[in-house]
Amino acid sequence: MAEQRRGLGRGLDSLIPGRSSETEEAPVSESSGVVSLPLDQIQSNPDQPRRYFDEQALGELAASINEIGLLQPILVRPSSSGGYQLIAGERRLRAARMAGLGVVPVVVRDEDDPDGSSLVSALIENVQREDLSPLEEATGYQALLEEHEMTHEAVATAVGKSRSAISNAIRLLQLPAPVQRMVDRGELSAGHGRALLGIDDTAYQEHLAGRVATEEWSVRRLEEAVQARNPQKAKSKRQKKETRPTEIVELESRLRDQLDTRVNINYANEKGTLQIGFASLEDLEKLYFRFFRD
Repeated sequence: MAEQRRGLGRGLDSLIPGRSSETEEAPVSESSGVVSLPLDQIQSNPDQPRRYFDEQALGELAASINEIGLLQPILVRPSSSGGYQLIAGERRLRAARMAGLGVVPVVVRDEDDPDGSSLVSALIENVQREDLSPLEEATGYQALLEEHEMTHEAVATAVGKSRSAISNAIRLLQLPAPVQRMVDRGELSAGHGRALLGIDDTAYQEHLAGRVATEEWSVRRLEEAVQARNPQKAKSKRQKKETRPTEIVELESRLRDQLDTRVNINYANEKGTLQIGFASLEDLEKLYFRFFRD
């Protein structure tokens, strides 16, 4: 059997200054489920939902792995052809290879997968990644809902986002195909796409989308154009707005878009709390390096 190591201790110790890392090389118990496997024994999953991997992002993750280790174990299952087949963690596996690791922490699942749970795990793994386009993310959520009969609440819990974030992402699939392609290519942001959903006329949606891309409109300017097109709808929406200060709502929205995760600001009497959600230790690692990269 390959040498066993504690799969997560090193990463948490590295994230929190002052914590001891004495347990880094301590053996892991059989009951914990985390073991070490040589990289050359792990094969990619042919059902991998993602087809494109950003080389720069992989390089950044590889550098992080070199510095603090692989925080989250890779999920595998025994392969009929020998070795193990990847279930979830393709991006981490590629980055580990790029980092020159010989072995990685893994969790080995049962060999049989009659209910397609490996694909579900792979989909959940991939819609949590920060380098997916908004349309790829929305398509992943839709697949979990329709093909695997998960509820919005179950998907939200699985990926560490709010139910409304899942619903808002999926709404992008209601856009006309030409506009969806613009979002997918990065010519429009997800915020632009959601703003365009306030227009019922498909042709005018495409017209405005073209202007946004050509004239580089901000989301705010597009929202104003949509409101001018539908003044009654805009008035009704303003009446239903939250009573929180506008600057707090806007700041919360900007933080959510920037960090690509759940963000809640609770504010009252000139003070409050900021809550930032994460779905996994790898997501926590990425948040840490965003805040403290220097």
